[in-house]
Amino acid sequence: MTIEKKQSITQFGLTNLQEELDYLKSIKRKEVIGRIKASRCYGLIENSDYETAREDQAFLESRIFTIETIIRNAVIIDPSKHDSDVVQIGCTVTIQEIPGGEFETYTIVGSAEANPLEGRISKDSPIAQKVLGKLVGEEVNVKIPSGKITIRIVSIT
Repeated sequence: MTIEKKQSITQFGLTNLQEELDYLKSIKRKEVIGRIKASRCYGLIENSDYETAREDQAFLESRIFTIETIIRNAVIIDPSKHDSDVVQIGCTVTIQEIPGGEFETYTIVGSAEANPLEGRISKDSPIAQKVLGKLVGEEVNVKIPSGKITIRIVSIT
């Protein structure tokens, strides 16, 4: 028996996962099963359509299991209950690489809902780990794949 790890997640992230789970179970699962049934009529020996559909089914069932596990172990982050002076999970923080870098704004979330392209970074990311617990105006050094940078916390909301 494995011990399941609690997953920090915002209400927004939880809602998105529940919607994805509903879609996967009610629509996508039926589509994949339909593809498997349709490809069986061509026989099972050297049937690439069947093999692809079975692989898609395995991936789908794995994703469903992952989402169900996250939801079961979700701990809701409520940013309204946090001290807005300190960077915490659920906060939106604006940083600037110094000297003279561009301003970047990120919301720090649990790993289950991280999406850097949408401005949501995992609490486990190098930047988030360095800014958590810090105040506006503080500077921190962050090790990134291309080297080391210094960033300043510009604002916290």
